[in-house]
Amino acid sequence: MSYEVNKTDEEWRQQLSPEEYKVLRQAGTEAPFTGEYTDTKDVGVYRCRACRAELFRSETKFDSHCGWPSFYAPLAEDRVQYIEDRSLGRVRTEVRCANCGSHLGHVFEGEGYGTPTDLRYCINSISMTLESVDQQAG
Repeated sequence: MSYEVNKTDEEWRQQLSPEEYKVLRQAGTEAPFTGEYTDTKDVGVYRCRACRAELFRSETKFDSHCGWPSFYAPLAEDRVQYIEDRSLGRVRTEVRCANCGSHLGHVFEGEGYGTPTDLRYCINSISMTLESVDQQAG
């Protein structure tokens, strides 16, 4: 697959910490309830940690109590890519950054959350950085 940001494996290893590399480039998962954005209420834009592409806005973040940050919609549909994932013996939908192909997490549907889309984008904190409103203004 071709992405706007296209780096070699070695370039990604140099740019990312071992933990970031494991999640973003090898589709790993951080432990639940350990990520820096799980309970964050700050207002701003969540960006891909690998390429800085804007992915989600804080207005779509909600408390799902699942252990990872949850959003009900990406900033725009073209910001993320969907991949069928059968790695755990069942079908899930993996969410990747459409700009660089980095693994972000998974999206789930029909879980009964009171959100406008009935979707839960379950995203690893380590896959993102938060640019708060204060940072955007300064």
